[in-house]
Amino acid sequence: MSQTSTIGKAINLGLRRALEDDPKVVLMGEDIGRLGGVFRVTDALQKDFGEDRVIDTPLAESGIVGTAVGLAMRGYRPVCEIQFDGFVYPAFDQIVCQVAKMHNRSLGTIPMPIVIRIPWGGGIGAVEHHSESPEAYFCHTAGLKVLAPSNPNDAYWMIQQAIASDDPIIFFEPKRRYHEKGEIDTDLGLAGAYPLHASRVARPGSDVTVVAYGPMVRTCLDAAVAAEADGRSLEVIDMRTLSPLDMGPVYESVRRTGRLVIAHEAPGNVGLGAEIATRVMQECFYSLEAPVLRVTGYDTPYPQSRLEEEFLPDLDRVLDAVDRTFAY
Repeated sequence: MSQTSTIGKAINLGLRRALEDDPKVVLMGEDIGRLGGVFRVTDALQKDFGEDRVIDTPLAESGIVGTAVGLAMRGYRPVCEIQFDGFVYPAFDQIVCQVAKMHNRSLGTIPMPIVIRIPWGGGIGAVEHHSESPEAYFCHTAGLKVLAPSNPNDAYWMIQQAIASDDPIIFFEPKRRYHEKGEIDTDLGLAGAYPLHASRVARPGSDVTVVAYGPMVRTCLDAAVAAEADGRSLEVIDMRTLSPLDMGPVYESVRRTGRLVIAHEAPGNVGLGAEIATRVMQECFYSLEAPVLRVTGYDTPYPQSRLEEEFLPDLDRVLDAVDRTFAY
């Protein structure tokens, strides 16, 4: 059955289904219960499943994740919400030193089926600690898997696939896209859903490959529509999973187009775009007709809300990069 949903509601429905399917699934976070979360993503779940399974925690991110480690060791599947992206840092030690390493430390005997949900990125008129893009920290951490859905159908299925996985997963949710609508197919089942760690061509094209993830996928799709009016065909690839990277569709596309533009909100310095560019240079060097270009946030702390539109990569910056690839 297909239905129209926002990304936020799709995650809510996915969490609900996971709670129904497995009594060991437990949700934890600040204000996720009675309030339903700052963004109402967990709305009504505590009412329907009780305070023992949808738990309002103290304002202590390290405590939330540390408790999740203990629960996972006892056979539970905890799903932690970090209220805002910039609030994750007090839990960074727990995530890097315990969540990411426990399976390896125990010689494979202790799985860590923990999902850490993080509303992430800018575009909501908030300041630092509420609008950050820290994905590179977690992609660099061996032992973690990192996801970034960009549409309701992916959000609905990827959250369920993440919860069912025995690997610890950082689940980035594009907060400025929470209210964007799309179709979700609720009948696919976990076995029939698109593979969790696979990238996908979001829009076919022939002239330039544009790679994005999370909130920037919509921006790049809009850029592709605008470029079409100028006679240029952009192929947009949604990475979906940031670690591990599925580069196969990217390589295949670049070998056809000869040009690559990578877009993400995070600062460019040592960002995920640099890793993608390096891999493409190694695998597709003789196919490239121009240098790989990146469209990113600036290498500064997140600005005040009145400067947000100048800080975030937008359609015009993507199209400018596309134009520059044809100058070579």
